[in-house]
Amino acid sequence: MSAVLYLHGFASSPQGRKVAALEAILAPEGVAIDAPDLNAPSFALLDFDAMVDRARDAARDRPPDVMAGSSLGALVALALARHLPAVPLVLIAPALGFGRRWIEKLPPGDPVPFFHHGANREIPIHRKFFTGMAGRCVEAAPPAAPVSVVMGARDESVPIDAVRGVWERWKGSGALDPRSRFVELPGGDHGLTEFVGDLAAEIRLALGKARPGPPRPDGLPASR
Repeated sequence: MSAVLYLHGFASSPQGRKVAALEAILAPEGVAIDAPDLNAPSFALLDFDAMVDRARDAARDRPPDVMAGSSLGALVALALARHLPAVPLVLIAPALGFGRRWIEKLPPGDPVPFFHHGANREIPIHRKFFTGMAGRCVEAAPPAAPVSVVMGARDESVPIDAVRGVWERWKGSGALDPRSRFVELPGGDHGLTEFVGDLAAEIRLALGKARPGPPRPDGLPASR
């Protein structure tokens, strides 16, 4: 079977809806999804380096053919890509500028209460995680392998123009793999749970199980 390392987003878990939906689509096609718990060492004490280490451990246990990261998980994928330079990436609504955006709207106090969707309850998280993330720039250079960036045009959490700006900078650097793709989903929000079929299509492309097809009527690149 092909192996996909799926890295979930902030305040989520490996039991998220996108993981389950992707498994339902891809498992019958011979694609196994490994989704480690990135609440490392715990959500309350979340640490980005610990998240990357946990993802790296999962990649060591079963070397991935593709890495797919959602939101904050996409930043983990970019950080891990330095150690796995030959593994293609699918970045789903990558949370570029995560720390800077959150610091601007966090309530006062430490720790900060957050609703954790995986635990289905409020869990306090230390403020240091956000200040630390504000100093991170894992997107400074494009990854060595092909990368697909999938963004919803109506993303309410991550400005699509900011992500497109990073994409254009990657292209301008001359270091972006020419097989890389930027896919905009016109009706998509940050969760993209209604576009799991499109996400599965990008994973198939990254695995080499499909190839880009003619443009769809809505202007998006199709795959087949």
